[in-house]
Amino acid sequence: MDFQQLNKEIRPLDQQSMKEAKERWDYTAKPVGSLGILEDIIIRLAGISGKAYPAIDKRAVIVLCADNGVLAQGVAMTPPEITAVMTGFIAQHRSAVCIMAKQSNTDIITVDMGMFSRVNEPGLLDRRIADGTQDMTKGPAMSREQALKAINTGMELVRDCRDKGYQILATGEMGIGNTTTSSAIASVLLGKDPADMTGRGVGLSDEGLRNKIQAIKTAIRVNQPDPDDALDVLHKVGGFDIGAMCGVFLGGALYGIPVIVDGFISSVAALTAQRLCPAAGEYMIASHASAEPAAALVSQALGLKPVIHGEMRLGEGTGAVALLPLLDMALAVYRDLFTYGDIGM
Repeated sequence: MDFQQLNKEIRPLDQQSMKEAKERWDYTAKPVGSLGILEDIIIRLAGISGKAYPAIDKRAVIVLCADNGVLAQGVAMTPPEITAVMTGFIAQHRSAVCIMAKQSNTDIITVDMGMFSRVNEPGLLDRRIADGTQDMTKGPAMSREQALKAINTGMELVRDCRDKGYQILATGEMGIGNTTTSSAIASVLLGKDPADMTGRGVGLSDEGLRNKIQAIKTAIRVNQPDPDDALDVLHKVGGFDIGAMCGVFLGGALYGIPVIVDGFISSVAALTAQRLCPAAGEYMIASHASAEPAAALVSQALGLKPVIHGEMRLGEGTGAVALLPLLDMALAVYRDLFTYGDIGM
């Protein structure tokens, strides 16, 4: 894949539509800028859609599921079998993100990118690359070709969504151990010590956290990922879920669909996409400030400001889906609030 060419093919945001959206906000009968970041997002949506009055009525959350070979190093307190179990629940529309998605009229697209075991559910798309990645402390988590396949898969998912009329997408994931791979990628891309980029995930003890940090340091030492080559970083210390999510962000930019960043793992995939194609960053929307310690640093690197500050860390795309009702309300105010001119001022 030629990422430089892809970057050129990404359409710049429509400045005229953004100008009209900004003027609309400024003329509404309320203090200028008083809805804060929500106003900025609506203006961004106008630029992405090329319409001063954007629509996000048809939406979906894409939940990418995969297992990580680094679990062999004891980096998570949750057994690896949970990935498949939870993926089954998501495919059955029974998990937390599914309940939240129902409340916000959001469709669920569940994708098996490569778990240790197969899950037979009608609602699960099979896009398996392998039965989980390799243990990145022993060598690359995946081949460069597998990383490219994961990215291409994510882009193809977005293309299919575009063809079905989706107007906005949210990102989600399921994979035990993926805070480890995310911390490893973030450490390399941002040039930070793994100790500063690694959290406890789902309740690791002090000893467990030390072990997790050491596994990341070992993986970086063994693989020597190139911080100037995001694809090299992804294939050496990443995961299939992160690779596909990176592809979703690239596909959103290529096909003109805004994509909502979920939490830390999703933001690392977004950062990978932005490093591969800087123009893709214009199509990303931050949802919430994850409780993971490195999340703020990654958001800053992306130039994105999260709307929700609730110390969420559930995953599955729950934070991204939680943003959608706020965007609905902001769009309703944008469309329906009278202007100062309407009241003779």
